[in-house]
Amino acid sequence: MACRNDPLSMPSIYDLKSRFQNLLRPLLKSLVRGGVTANQVTLSAMLGSIAYGLWLWLDSSRPLAWLLLPLFLFLRMALNAIDGMLAREFGQQSRLGGILNEVGDVVSDAALYLPFAVLSTHPALVVLAVLLALLTEFVGVLGPALGATRRYDGPMGKSDRAFWYGAFALLVGLMPTTAAYADWLFGLTALLMLLTVFNRARAILKESRHV
Repeated sequence: MACRNDPLSMPSIYDLKSRFQNLLRPLLKSLVRGGVTANQVTLSAMLGSIAYGLWLWLDSSRPLAWLLLPLFLFLRMALNAIDGMLAREFGQQSRLGGILNEVGDVVSDAALYLPFAVLSTHPALVVLAVLLALLTEFVGVLGPALGATRRYDGPMGKSDRAFWYGAFALLVGLMPTTAAYADWLFGLTALLMLLTVFNRARAILKESRHV
């Protein structure tokens, strides 16, 4: 998480994670009683994202797929929070789970955001934004390998991307003419992801020097 005493740190929706987890916590015991595991939740989120991304590709001319994307992104965010809480609070942490968690995030991002290329007059901008999204997560996960923590610094982390791309999908579903602004959105978020990469790398270097 970004350090609030750092003048170069940037706010992120991720900072609200603890409050969001508290809302979901009552579900955990029911899931455990039902035999649901953290890895099952992680895989469900990834496979659901792939399926939804295919729907967007195949049915991009209809508003419904875009209108429902914000809801699906919220569901994915909830599943991502639930798998982590199941792992930490119910003794389900494992090396496999750590791999699935990181791989699932980048696969899901690619599956859900690449279909925006059909709205863009410059699809390469969407591809660039997706590649930079993968880079932000790659740099973030380098933290533990370099003597620091896993970094989630903003301003354009996973939760932030879900918010902005979900909001844009809702606009496209309601007013299809707003699809003309796809290049602007993905160009801007690409720049913000470059800043995110810088912030995470800088935080890792700063933190590892004090270990």
